[in-house]
Amino acid sequence: MDLNRIGAFLQELRKEKKLTQEQLAEKMGVARRTVSRWETGANMPDLDILVELSDFYDVELREILSGERKSQQMNDEMKQTVLQVAEYSNEEKKRSAKVVMAFFVLGIIAVAVNTAMYFLDPESSFLSGFVSGCTNGIALGAMILGILYVSGRMEKFRAFKMRMLGISKDDEQ
Repeated sequence: MDLNRIGAFLQELRKEKKLTQEQLAEKMGVARRTVSRWETGANMPDLDILVELSDFYDVELREILSGERKSQQMNDEMKQTVLQVAEYSNEEKKRSAKVVMAFFVLGIIAVAVNTAMYFLDPESSFLSGFVSGCTNGIALGAMILGILYVSGRMEKFRAFKMRMLGISKDDEQ
């Protein structure tokens, strides 16, 4: 896939509609800078936006992905498949955001409890030391798990663990 060619084609399509990058960005719900990155070939639009662009410009998705016009019509099956993949991708992003949010909230709660304990200055005891240590550990653990999850290391660790246990993906489900 030639991103520069695709970007030039997207720019050509936008100019045919006599739109500025700002106007297109507004229609697609993205920043003008994002449209600029598409047109320079620095980035590709997400799948759901690619489908929107193909509808908006009245061109086939294949034409956008190849960076040139073609004569044959894109079949509805392919378009439906791309929409399903885009929907799946969006659902995965939402799921990831929820997991990261849970780590974030857990860390904030732990820090809040620890801070409250600091200001309340409870009598030094085993219990206060234990709670202080636990909240510090939970906050640190939540941050580390969040970083591992966002970076994709958590999924690699899980796959490694499953291989070590001899469980295939089919067995998991």
